[in-house]
Order: sequence, then structure tokens, then C-alpha cells
Amino acid sequence: MITALRHCPAPAKLNLFLHVTGRRADGYHLLETVFELIDLCDTLHFSLRADGVIVRRGSVPRLAAGAEELSVRAARLLAAESGVGLGVEIELVKRIPVGGGLGGGSSDAATTLLALNRLWNLRWPVARLAALGLRLGADVPVFVHGSSAYATGVGERLRPLRLPPRVFVLLAPRLGVSTASAFTAPELTRNTKPLKISGLSRGQMVLGGRNDLEPVVSARVPEVAAALAGLRAEARAAGEDPVAARMTGSGSCVFLPVLDELRGEAIRTRVAALGVGKAVVVRSLARHPLRDWAFERDRSKA
Repeated sequence: MITALRHCPAPAKLNLFLHVTGRRADGYHLLETVFELIDLCDTLHFSLRADGVIVRRGSVPRLAAGAEELSVRAARLLAAESGVGLGVEIELVKRIPVGGGLGGGSSDAATTLLALNRLWNLRWPVARLAALGLRLGADVPVFVHGSSAYATGVGERLRPLRLPPRVFVLLAPRLGVSTASAFTAPELTRNTKPLKISGLSRGQMVLGGRNDLEPVVSARVPEVAAALAGLRAEARAAGEDPVAARMTGSGSCVFLPVLDELRGEAIRTRVAALGVGKAVVVRSLARHPLRDWAFERDRSKA
């Protein structure tokens, strides 16, 4: 019987492009994007409780409270919907910047669902778990499905993509951006025409498009504008395409695809010296590290 799961990763994501194509009557925005998972991860630890209590242990930075609470909400929702009667203690170690557009809170929730599917031996299929995740947030299903994807709707209609391994320089300004403030900005355009994905190669899909939120956030948040300018200048100096540098999600993080890790580390060093944020080199993930494991049966209970 499994009684604890330690060191469960919750990977971040990049939006390789992000188009706002409309707005529903309920206020939710219609999007078109490509999600790519990267190896920058939060870490969660889970300890089984037999009394049905769901509780968080440990402490995280104050700004991470909302993101952490999403993992607790995920556990409570799964317990209620499954009727399992078991509980769990959750400890979260944050590494993904909060308010960075990297999906940290959604990924924490998804990893909680994936891990508890095993810890509680629920044997839910991925589609059922992803549907539950959608009730927690539009980005949660992509982490549950656990692979790169072309997404439409509010981000929940997913078409899996096989993308080649990639390396990115990721630059995180020293502040977060509110997703709600970005999407409610009156100057945000909401009528971008969707790409004709069926007529595009995978390479064109990844490199095409733009982030419709980027000009809005850059104009309102000087730190994001400075991070983008610095990353683009260093890209140009290194012979990379500066246009490829862009913001992910609603910000504040920005990224640049690079030729390889050696080139990425050289750019990272120069960007870090600019003092516009924390720079790291990250790699793409073909699959969520827990994706297949989460749907295996605990044979010790068979």
C-alpha cells in the first residue's frame, strides 16, 4: 500500500504564441495557443491520511499562497467527486515564479490530481481527471494530459503535438502580473483570426503568431518591457532571431528559443548581467513526468 509520494514534479509551461480570438457571453476569452511543457518545476510531497482530512504542511512565500491553495482545492474537489473517504497532507516547494504566465498554480493542481489518482488508488482515466481539472482552471487540463498541445476554446480544447526538443532562455522580472488585469484591459484586441493549423507545418505553427497580451502588459508594466528589450538585444548580438523572444501567457516572464544549451547559457549570462530579472536555461519536456505513472493501478491493493 502506498502511504506517501515524495518529490512529485509540477512542470511549468510556455505559450509559444497566444491569440485572443473572441470573448464569450460569460466574460471568458476565446484563445488559440500552443502549450509547451518545460523542465522548470515546483515539487509537491503527499502523505496519506486515513481520516479524510486534507491539509497543507510547511510554508511558502506569501505571494505563492494563492497558487498553493489551488493544490488543496484540487485535493478537496477530487475527494468530494470520488467519495474516497481518504485524506492527504500536502507540502509544496515553489520554484516557478508566481504571476509569471508559466501556469505554476494550474500545474500544482494537476500534479495533485495525478498523484492522488495513485495515492488514493482511484483509477480514474485521464479524460475524467482532466474534466475535473477544468473546474479548477482553464490551464489545468493540459498539465493532466501531460504533453505539448495546440489549444482553443478557453484553453481546454487540446490537440496533442509532437514537437522537437527545444532549449529556451527564460527571463523572470522581479514581479508578477495579474492575469485578470491583462485580460480586462480595454486596449486588448480580441479579434485575432485563428491560424489555419491544418495547412501549417509544426515548425510554422510554433514560430508563427504572437502574444496578443504582450503589448498591453509591456505598456503597463515597465519591468516586462525592459526584460523583453534586454532579451531581444542579446538575441540579436548572439545571432538569434530577436522576434522569437516573447512573453508567455499574461506575463511577466519572457523567453527566447535558442540553438542549443551552450548558446542558451551564453545568452543567459549576458541577460542576467542586465539586472532586469532572473535568467535561466530550460528545456522542453516531451511528457509530464507523472503522466503515465498516474494511471497505473496500485497492484499492492489488487
